[in-house]
Amino acid sequence: MSVLEQQAVYIRASKRNATLYSGVTSDLPRRVWQHKHDQADGFTQKYSVHMLVYYELADEMRAAIAREKQIKGGSGARKLALIESMNPDWRDLYDDILG
Repeated sequence: MSVLEQQAVYIRASKRNATLYSGVTSDLPRRVWQHKHDQADGFTQKYSVHMLVYYELADEMRAAIAREKQIKGGSGARKLALIESMNPDWRDLYDDILG
């Protein structure tokens, strides 16, 4: 399945080792675009959390929500380790999910 057909949990960052935001969505490309263009009021807009640095896909929204709760409940160190396991260079993964 493509990223367009699955639920996703994601982590965004303002820059490497800085402010993080985790979320869940049924349309990752659209949601990331909204964050990048400050179309989503609130935390991500206030703190310029525009880089997609981590994501996981799930077949069901229930699973994505459960995983988001695990991530949010973890320590900062665990979140950094999770990001670096997938994205050690802290690249913005937005273009990757489009292609």
